[in-house]
Amino acid sequence: MAYPAAVDSWLRPSTQAPGIAALQRALLWAVGAGGAIVYIEPSPYEFATLAAIVVFFATGLRMRLAFLPLLLLLFLINIGYTISAVHLMDKSQIVNWIMTSWYMAVTVIFFAMVFSEDTEARLDLMRRGLIVGAVIASAAGVAGYFHLVPGYDVLTLYGRARGTFKDPNVLSAFLILPGLFVLQSVVTDRFGKAFRSALALGIISLAVLLAFSRAAWGQFVLTSAFMLVLMFLTSPSGKQRSRLVLTAVIAAAAIALLLAILLSLDSVESLFKERASFDQSYDGGRFGRFGRHILGFQMALEQPLGIGPLQFTRFFPEDTHNSYLNAFMSGGWISGICYPVLIFTTVTLGFRYIFVRVPWQRTYLAIFAAFLGTVGESFIIDTDHWRHFWLMLGMMWGMFAATHQYRADLRHAPAQPARRESHLRG
Repeated sequence: MAYPAAVDSWLRPSTQAPGIAALQRALLWAVGAGGAIVYIEPSPYEFATLAAIVVFFATGLRMRLAFLPLLLLLFLINIGYTISAVHLMDKSQIVNWIMTSWYMAVTVIFFAMVFSEDTEARLDLMRRGLIVGAVIASAAGVAGYFHLVPGYDVLTLYGRARGTFKDPNVLSAFLILPGLFVLQSVVTDRFGKAFRSALALGIISLAVLLAFSRAAWGQFVLTSAFMLVLMFLTSPSGKQRSRLVLTAVIAAAAIALLLAILLSLDSVESLFKERASFDQSYDGGRFGRFGRHILGFQMALEQPLGIGPLQFTRFFPEDTHNSYLNAFMSGGWISGICYPVLIFTTVTLGFRYIFVRVPWQRTYLAIFAAFLGTVGESFIIDTDHWRHFWLMLGMMWGMFAATHQYRADLRHAPAQPARRESHLRG
């Protein structure tokens, strides 16, 4: 696809040395790949992100006025957390929780600034890194589940695959976005690349299944369907739409066949039936997952300053398992109001830009679908410190700003040749 000169120069900034641009993009690849290894802390993701922050700020990074609402909301959310935790600061785990929340907020702003420029190339490197990391984490989880490597118990938890993560639920949640990326490749790219992506999709899908997270199962299916529908609606040609439908049906059939084969194994079938049941003891009852949500929100109305981070289990048997409730409990009304405002403002803007034709539209659809799925999952699980969730949030705002700038440049680009020609005639 050819772009007008002004837009083309904006997509590939000429003011930056090629070596610096290559280093920046390589660091983004490392951030994506490092996000798949969080069994230890600080994880490779933290080191890669810190290195990226240093390099990007040293070589030039621009704050945009469009990020002011994002900056303000993140600041208020964390101010609420900090105020609610003042009386608990003598406990190291509370201090670590607060510092982690501020750190996540900083990464959101950083990634928003990063992806607002050189957007297509930077997104591509991040996408590649996420896919590599997802395949590594998935392969580790599958190998651990089937006892294929020594010390396999490190790669599993309660009989569920967790790979390079501490928790099977977080592993499977992380795999959603890279899974969508490779699914896009399967249904749109040429045979060789589509075949390699199909293999990666099979490994990732298998790991999601063996992590036995009901939320991730549902999220993977729903976000895949949602993304494919958006790709169909935004596809520029009937031929592409036909291929998309055909390959999507074949991919669905292949995954169904894989599931049928796995369920023929007794160990997989028994745990699958147990996890697939909606009649879980920790979900029902007055103090079950959903009962705690009701009681917790009632309690939030009586606690303007909240009860502080990690204090919910002092009153209830388990954690909130609801990020919106946790914002009220951990940060009072300030965080409880600002957190959902931030999330649902992002969702609203996300829908607004779905049909805007930009060079990174395909990547945008995958990220938005995965982000929307995580927003929904946040109603039943705590996603407050999931690194990939805050990464997606920053990427979304970066793409908002880039898309707005791209459209502005596109509107002005056609007039430039005419102005030059008029000047020459004068």
